[in-house]
Amino acid sequence: MIIKEVSAKVILDSRKDKTIEISVKTNVGNFSASSPTGKSTGKYEAKPYKKSLDEDVAMIKNIKDYFSEESIESFDDLKRIEYIADRNIGANTKFALESAALKALAKEKKVEVWQLINPRAKKFPRLVGNCIGGGKHSQTDGKKPDFQEFLLIPDEESAQKSFEKNKKSKQSVETYLKIKNKSFKSRKNDEDAWITSLNDKEVLEILHETGVPLGIDVASSSFFKRKKYYYDNPPLKRDAEEQEGYIANLIKNFNLLYIEDPFDEEDFESFAKLLKKFPNSLIVGDDLIVTNLKRLEKAIEKKSVNAIIVKPNQCGSLIEVKKVCELAKKNNIKLVFSHRSGETDENILADLAFGFGADFLKCGITGTERESKIKRLIEIEKNVR
Repeated sequence: MIIKEVSAKVILDSRKDKTIEISVKTNVGNFSASSPTGKSTGKYEAKPYKKSLDEDVAMIKNIKDYFSEESIESFDDLKRIEYIADRNIGANTKFALESAALKALAKEKKVEVWQLINPRAKKFPRLVGNCIGGGKHSQTDGKKPDFQEFLLIPDEESAQKSFEKNKKSKQSVETYLKIKNKSFKSRKNDEDAWITSLNDKEVLEILHETGVPLGIDVASSSFFKRKKYYYDNPPLKRDAEEQEGYIANLIKNFNLLYIEDPFDEEDFESFAKLLKKFPNSLIVGDDLIVTNLKRLEKAIEKKSVNAIIVKPNQCGSLIEVKKVCELAKKNNIKLVFSHRSGETDENILADLAFGFGADFLKCGITGTERESKIKRLIEIEKNVR
């Protein structure tokens, strides 16, 4: 596949914030891809843009001739794009560029994008859906849960059934919320999850009624400062030991399957303590790892996690994503491919998740931009099975 031309433009994501879309013209046609944007970002994430979105768009125009006649014949040939792109553009721009190139290559090879990664892929990821939201993703003047996400993780035999189960459960949760809180107004947050004034424990009590396996994204770095975790609902503060005790009680009381970022992004040791105590739950690192090979190596050394979030635009490099996935699998660490709070209709995440053998795909429950990924996974499933 020969790249003939590259261009970039600004588009809006699901939050109506600006993000980037890249188009590539090749010998087999024109292809485009866009990047999501994160609101709750880890300290160690790669910069989304070298200096700014507008400057990345301008830079693509400046360096487009370097891509002219560049030949891409396999997934690993993305290194050629990275050789040109590194030091010139940020992670969001690079991810969109590489994604567009993969689409073009798949078209030329007459295969699906996931087949460029692993043509023998068979394992389908289990869906993880954000049902009720809090933290930075939920904008409200009043009370809200301190945890960022309350997750439903159906254990169904197909993506289609999981999708239907999550949608049905989310509808029933709306009813529970109205009963529990008369002022509930059926509002939704950045990820199309319900917004409520209930606290973390009250939310888990409601979700427990669905009978669906549960998870939480604590996003604890967002309310950690001066060595304490500062809660607003109700107001209190906890040190690392108290935080561990609180999370441990929630795991026991609600049989939590999945616990993401229960401690600050610097605290590998507390992650390790929780994992040792609950080896059968998924202790998931997102801000702790940020799809970064060196951070993952440290987490493995410290025995901090048994699952990691993979957000391709956290590092921008799909070559790096491949290395992260390979190292995680080698160490029996589960892979959770994830959307961002600011999403686009781009659905390549499903192909990446399936191709890299992800154990879970975390991309919400409802909302056009979320459903595009799930529907793509369902399409792959129908064609493979």
